[in-house]
Amino acid sequence: MAMVTSLVRAQQLLMERIDAALRPHDLTFARYEVLQVLSFSSAGRMPMTRLGSLLQVHPASVTNAVDRLERQGLVERERGAEDRRVVLAVLRDAGRAAASAATADLNEVFRSPGVAPEDVADLTTLLTRLRRGSGDAVD
Repeated sequence: MAMVTSLVRAQQLLMERIDAALRPHDLTFARYEVLQVLSFSSAGRMPMTRLGSLLQVHPASVTNAVDRLERQGLVERERGAEDRRVVLAVLRDAGRAAASAATADLNEVFRSPGVAPEDVADLTTLLTRLRRGSGDAVD
């Protein structure tokens, strides 16, 4: 149980730092993740259902995040060309720029996470094994 407690506490501390870095960009971590997933897709667009599946969140959570990002002018919705029932989330240039700027700030925050680089690599390896062992799809 000590491992679980340490992981949960570390996650809380990291999220505080992440939230602080994203706040100037008017982003939450959930909205940042949507921007990142869209920016990694080759076309910068993705069906909302696929987005939710990749993020492993409830469809309502994707809808709420995309609603806010749309109001911010960072994404837009489009109907699928082949199937008009499909709703796509589409990354706008402003969204790509926001994701890039937020990522730069996050990289700066975590440039020195408080442990040696070799420890970061070891921890990442261990956490990847833990995630795989728990059934997560890890690349």
